[in-house]
Amino acid sequence: MKVLFLHGWHSVVGGVKPTCLLDHGHDVINPALDDDNFDLAVSRAQTEYNQQRPDVIVGSSRGGAVALNISSKDTPLVLLCPAWKNWGTATTLKANSLLLHSRLDKVIPFEDSEELLANSGLPPETLVEVGYDHRLADEESLSVMLWACKLLVSGEKLPWLDDEQQTPVTSSDDGKSVSQEEVSYICDACGEEIVIPLDLTEGSNQTYVEDCPVCCRANTIHVHFDVEGNVQVWAEPEQDYD
Repeated sequence: MKVLFLHGWHSVVGGVKPTCLLDHGHDVINPALDDDNFDLAVSRAQTEYNQQRPDVIVGSSRGGAVALNISSKDTPLVLLCPAWKNWGTATTLKANSLLLHSRLDKVIPFEDSEELLANSGLPPETLVEVGYDHRLADEESLSVMLWACKLLVSGEKLPWLDDEQQTPVTSSDDGKSVSQEEVSYICDACGEEIVIPLDLTEGSNQTYVEDCPVCCRANTIHVHFDVEGNVQVWAEPEQDYD
């Protein structure tokens, strides 16, 4: 996967996020963008896009604003806390895109991404709440960034844009196939396969209790996204039964 990574204001080339993409085997174009002249930054990004033809564009903070202001045709965007209200003139987002933003971001308000979605007429699922600050450099946020890139580059329609589309991700521990919309687990009490919705907005490590709809026994459900964006799902009894 070829990624054009556009860094934020006063960020260094080769930071945590592009390095994460490199470490996972992706070809990363990470140009140095002018910090003082936004037009020059957009021009440099446009040149790299035209020459490299990446599979996906990842823009972080000011780099997200740069990504919105270049002509990227149908190339998908993954924008991390995009500073679109601070720089540039673009006010909408194309459909084959995902936003990642922390509600604890003290630099670019989470509400800015909600406004960008509203301007674009996109569903709320397009915005994934993740991380603990503006940088989105923690393990969970990096995992979600990788997942978002893989999902968009797969060429499949986003599940919330086409209710009939099922987008495979991987398999659970018991070999059962899962999708971006649903996953399944095996009830520890009765052995039935139970299908549950998958909600990435709840984080990359999820644990909750759910009653089996077949036998009514309670299961503790575990959902884990690894750094490759793959998902694992398993269940264990909430308590031991005689």
